[in-house]
Amino acid sequence: MRATLALATLVGLANAAAIDPRKGAEPLYKIELGPGDVRMVTEKQKWALRAEHKTFIDITDLDEPGFSLQFLASFPSAVAQTSAVNALIPKLSQTNMRSTLTEFIKFQNRYYKSTYGQQSAEWLFGQIQSIITASGANNVKVEKFTHSFRQPSIIATITGKSAATIVVGAHQDSVNSRSPETGRSPGADDDGSGTVTILEAFRVLLTDSRVSTGQAPNTIEFHWYAGEEGGLLGSGAIFQKYKQDGRQVKAMLNQDMTGYVKPGTTEVVGILTDNVDAGLTTFLKKVVAAYSKLPTVDSKCGYGCSDHASATRQGFPSAMAFESTFDNSSPYIHGTTDTIDTVNFAHVLEFSKICLGFAYELGFATTL
Repeated sequence: MRATLALATLVGLANAAAIDPRKGAEPLYKIELGPGDVRMVTEKQKWALRAEHKTFIDITDLDEPGFSLQFLASFPSAVAQTSAVNALIPKLSQTNMRSTLTEFIKFQNRYYKSTYGQQSAEWLFGQIQSIITASGANNVKVEKFTHSFRQPSIIATITGKSAATIVVGAHQDSVNSRSPETGRSPGADDDGSGTVTILEAFRVLLTDSRVSTGQAPNTIEFHWYAGEEGGLLGSGAIFQKYKQDGRQVKAMLNQDMTGYVKPGTTEVVGILTDNVDAGLTTFLKKVVAAYSKLPTVDSKCGYGCSDHASATRQGFPSAMAFESTFDNSSPYIHGTTDTIDTVNFAHVLEFSKICLGFAYELGFATTL
């Protein structure tokens, strides 16, 4: 009842702000909490929603207000690259992921509008560049995708034989929903865990000679999104640009929170079934079965809960593997207690296996 009352009060404030654009008033943002549920809110009201565990998409700068279902690909009926992937999996390192995450959470926060968020992105960019340099690959590059706010998104591209593109993504930002700009927000699980999950998969993928010499039929991209907590801002801008440019994004796998295992529960891979592509989700389950020891359990996370929704919105097939069922996910996020001691790195390793398998299988698929 308290949450309902707080949300009702917030809605009233948002509506009042929308119809009273006073000179000097705080900027208003157009957000979507569900199909057709569009509201004008201030930045503070965004974080009040986050504090109530409400998910939303900031559509202020998006061209189209609704989801597109014009998906562009079909997916293999079975995995086909087991020999290559199984040879790579032992190279994945929990130690690497722990070491990287230990440094990543030292920033006061990774809020997308703060200097800390900008600094953390610069640090992460350097880590990615170091991996590319160490690999010796000449078909790989990393670039910043800049936004109107401080924190850039980061895109690492492994060029293949075609423009057809497979995306593996995670968001890099964190937030203390009660004090976004200056509050402590280590964001170890949300989404430091996803950040290092895909970073380690990227590192190991580049040790494969076929990948690092451009022999994959498809191009593979790894994305680290800025501003997810503000309403999927980084991913929203990227996938809108990709649609405008006519990019052939054949599949997108999102990794948002991969490290928490609720005490007393069985480890699983949560497979989200809302705002995703059913065909790609079916294929993702095949990847999990082939390369992870964990069983899958279907779950839902709600409208606009993470960056896969940005791909779906623009008509690109997306899927998401999650640390648990949504009900059993970390209770520590969006504050000071999302610390590294809540992260189970053996669990994170399973998700890095999944990312590696997903990228390799679809990177070498010829029938998408």
